[in-house]
Amino acid sequence: MGEMYPSVVPCFGLHPWFIADRSPHWLKTLRKFFETTPTAAVGEIGLDKSPLAAGIDYSDQLVVFRPQLELAKELNKPVAVHCIDAFDDLLEIMRSVGPFPAGVILHSFNGSAEVVPKLAELGAYFSLSGWFTYIDEKIAKNTLKSIPSDRFLLETDSPDGLPKADESSSDPKPTLNEPANILAVLDYVANLSNMKKEELAELTYGNTVRLFSYPGSKLLADP
Repeated sequence: MGEMYPSVVPCFGLHPWFIADRSPHWLKTLRKFFETTPTAAVGEIGLDKSPLAAGIDYSDQLVVFRPQLELAKELNKPVAVHCIDAFDDLLEIMRSVGPFPAGVILHSFNGSAEVVPKLAELGAYFSLSGWFTYIDEKIAKNTLKSIPSDRFLLETDSPDGLPKADESSSDPKPTLNEPANILAVLDYVANLSNMKKEELAELTYGNTVRLFSYPGSKLLADP
């Protein structure tokens, strides 16, 4: 898709849910992907202590996560990180490897407001998805207040993370998320932030373009 569509930025990484299937030479193979596709970013990588990762050895997740983070740092590329219930370990590893001037995207961020400034100091960006619509409103507002404006991103996480439905609507409720639902995420976050939708859209778009304008990026290539 990255070759077909100029706006699609390829990413390569080993997600924590699939580490058991890796080959003995997985890191060498991953590095080759970046040699053959130098426009790519890193990800999705991560740490997961939630029931979604039940049966996946957490110590093994740590073994796989750190060298990928080091690779992103070495290549000076942004890296997309999946983190659920593991922010203490994430912060510790980021502190030991970072900072990350190219950026660390905390995809579908669901961490506490208290951890935001510590992660932001190391180069983190905070991407809110449809899952954010299910968080307690008071907690969500505190999280939004803690995120620096220049580190704010929006996403859908489709086909997962379907935004919470409007129960007052009689329209049929969809069961599968899609990229077009970015508008629902935008509406929800703008409302909680007391921002105009247009203002939030411009802010997060600008942050996204800046983040993905790393050396070698497709966004910097001549048209």
